[in-house]
Amino acid sequence: MLIAILMFDVALVAWSLHLMQQAFDQQEFSLMLAGTLVAMSAAAMLVVYFLVGGCMGYLAQMSQHTYY
Repeated sequence: MLIAILMFDVALVAWSLHLMQQAFDQQEFSLMLAGTLVAMSAAAMLVVYFLVGGCMGYLAQMSQHTYY
């Protein structure tokens, strides 16, 4: 699953760089903003993936230690 998310993130970053290059060429602020938002979404997706992975690991560990 991590490989698929990493590939999707690389595609998002490439798209972000493409948008920023177009923004620089055309002197268009909206494209620069769009590129920045796409890059931030790629970073946020990785952060959420690792946070959820940590939570799931913690819950799995806690489920093994059942107390009666």
